[in-house]
Amino acid sequence: MTRTVQPLRCLSDAPLRRRVRAATNKVESLNRLSQWIGFGNRGVIAGNDPIEQERAMKFNALPTNAAIFRNALDIAEIVRQPLEKGRETGPEDLAHISPYLTEHINRLGEYSTHELGVQPEAYDPKIDVDSTRLRHQDLHAEGFGTAA
Repeated sequence: MTRTVQPLRCLSDAPLRRRVRAATNKVESLNRLSQWIGFGNRGVIAGNDPIEQERAMKFNALPTNAAIFRNALDIAEIVRQPLEKGRETGPEDLAHISPYLTEHINRLGEYSTHELGVQPEAYDPKIDVDSTRLRHQDLHAEGFGTAA
């Protein structure tokens, strides 16, 4: 019955459809980034050994997470600039930002290892933006969260 009721609920509930589409888009963006970073062998895990398959996925997850972390730091720095000048950044502005960017990454470029001992500057993960309106928007759509 759930397989029948849930699609009907999605068809009749526009806010629920928007939330499902937004969540699906996020997952697809993450998968595209992961595939872009793990470009070796066209993303195909050739062996049948489950340990090697898991290892290949974990080895791809590390650079994917590093790219997301770096993008998040860069985005936070850019968002702070108007805040420091007294301009307000609203949750609507931040809703369109994604840490799954690839345009600025040169995955085949030159990498330096002579800086391995250099400590990075400390970062502040807090951004003073009130996102409560965005978080609570459409959370109480009719039929959402109820069992079929």
